[in-house]
Amino acid sequence: MYQPNSKVAEEFISDQEIKDTLAYADANKDNRELILSIIEKAKKLKGLSHREASVLLACEDKELMQKVFDLAIKIKEEFYGNRIVMFAPLYLANYCVNGCVYCPYHYKNKHIRRKKLSQEEIKKEVIALQDMGHKRLALETGEDPVNIPIEYVLESIKTIYGIKHKNGAIRRVNVNIAATTVENYKKLRDAGIGTYILFQETYHKDNYEVLHPTGPKHNYAYHTEAMDRAMEAGIDDVGIGVLFGLNMYRYDFAGLLMHAEHLEARFGVGPHTISVPRIRPAEDVDPDEFENGINDDIFEKIVAILRVAVPYTGIIVSTRETKESRERVLRVGVSQISGASSTSVGGYAEPEKPEDNSAQFERSDDRTLDEVVNWLLDLGHIPSFCTACYREGRTGDRFMSLVKSGQIANCCGPNAMMTLKEYLEDYASEDTKQKGEKVIQKALETITNPVVKQKAKEYIENIHEGKRDFRF
Repeated sequence: MYQPNSKVAEEFISDQEIKDTLAYADANKDNRELILSIIEKAKKLKGLSHREASVLLACEDKELMQKVFDLAIKIKEEFYGNRIVMFAPLYLANYCVNGCVYCPYHYKNKHIRRKKLSQEEIKKEVIALQDMGHKRLALETGEDPVNIPIEYVLESIKTIYGIKHKNGAIRRVNVNIAATTVENYKKLRDAGIGTYILFQETYHKDNYEVLHPTGPKHNYAYHTEAMDRAMEAGIDDVGIGVLFGLNMYRYDFAGLLMHAEHLEARFGVGPHTISVPRIRPAEDVDPDEFENGINDDIFEKIVAILRVAVPYTGIIVSTRETKESRERVLRVGVSQISGASSTSVGGYAEPEKPEDNSAQFERSDDRTLDEVVNWLLDLGHIPSFCTACYREGRTGDRFMSLVKSGQIANCCGPNAMMTLKEYLEDYASEDTKQKGEKVIQKALETITNPVVKQKAKEYIENIHEGKRDFRF
């Protein structure tokens, strides 16, 4: 049972330990011998501690940082190959009782249009998403127990999974909703969610409380311990993250890794994903009012060091980032991106009118899904719509053991090719289809297991003939 005055969060993410970590990093940022030893340790693909990673983040030596970038690229290739998982957010409602000063959903904002999708409207949105080619969604809502009860979220998940339109289907629904109880997390688990995602925003307790002055989210401990409750409830995969720009980035970087270490120590498995959003303009929100914003160079550095520090964890960037920024971080560590996103409530079935603005933030990348897929192919990536691990029970520690051993590539590579083939057959433009077919044929030849290669070729031919949903 949760205690209102819990100090657990302050124990596993200690303010003093973070301050000591930053002091240690500052003292060693020019310690070439130590930094080289940390890089050598990272080459073993077992990850780094928050202190070791913080030393790398403090380092400003260009030669040493190039070694880190080169290693990040190599580690990404080792664990993820050239696959990039695709998803889209679906905002169900933007009612909110919190007073978060960086979010336009805050209850004092009278300019934003408040909306909540009905189940019939959700069906229309999902069909529109399926018609683009999406197979994986991340559900988003504000926090309002009256207007957005857990029963509404559960009903919406059931609705989404039940929609089969032409060859389309949403095969994995991830959920990003406010911190809740163990009982409610069990309900989400039973509803068949994929990953439960919740951003910490910042790990600096005092700043957190200032940024969240009112509402249930004001409670730092309850929010920070949410992942413990989710995993206690049996949700295998959780996704953490901070909103860079709210607080000093080095502080939150250390806190993020300490959170990952805590989950690994307590549950035997760390976070399934880490998200690295940066604050963006929105209705009633001006990023320039926040003095801790980070530039593209620091952003790329954070992603690269995360990749070497937690090599087994997926890293996500959204359409908050520009095409150019996304290209930089894809190279050094990002493994999942959103495409053709609407950050308004709904917004896929019918474009939102300016006077009805319900968006949580302004997008920096507003390309269509086909344009994003085409771009990824040009960069040498395989856009993947795969959800096989979730549906085959390869979650939590079972998934992580396969990732850490490198065996996951035997599944993920072929599955990525097959879901890309589905996209090419059903949704792609002619130019994208031609590029994708070449990429698939080239990738097939890289499969070293002859049995897997033959089976993958058979499945891909079956997809061409009209059959769907093959997986290893």
